Amino acid sequence: MKSRYKIGILALAGFGLLIYFSKPFSERSYKIMLKSLLIHNVPELNIDEAIQQDQPLFLDAREKQEYDVSHIKNAIWIGDKTFSIGRLNGVAKNKNLIIYCSIGYRSEKITEQIIKAGYQSVSNLYGGIFEWVNEGNPVYDSTNTPTKKIHAYNHLWSKWLRKGEKIY
Repeated sequence: MKSRYKIGILALAGFGLLIYFSKPFSERSYKIMLKSLLIHNVPELNIDEAIQQDQPLFLDAREKQEYDVSHIKNAIWIGDKTFSIGRLNGVAKNKNLIIYCSIGYRSEKITEQIIKAGYQSVSNLYGGIFEWVNEGNPVYDSTNTPTKKIHAYNHLWSKWLRKGEKIY
């Protein structure tokens, strides 16, 4: 498990360099980045599929400060580095769960843990909140007020966010 984590960190560093030296956003480079970065070992939903789900519970696997800037309506913050399965106490094992982060990398890891804990209807949001916003869907701040602000993770990764006001 630790070696897989190290490989993931190295992959993120490599993608960071790729992003830094690459041209501005292109749909093709975005799709290549997502396909390459994610392992695709858990169920995935694109934005349209997620919107069509029957009463899903969105779980935000970003850091708390990212969630506080904006999140999908009624999403519950579960974190990434500090995630524990205990954060799902009270959530039925058959509840339809959609996990997201900025682009889907961190949420893919959390989705895997949730599935291993016995939850039956769990999916990773492919493209994460960046894709959610890029496709024109609303996000809400810590007071549940609609906002245009979106935490862009950092300047390197912000190139994948085409809409909204980038916050760091």
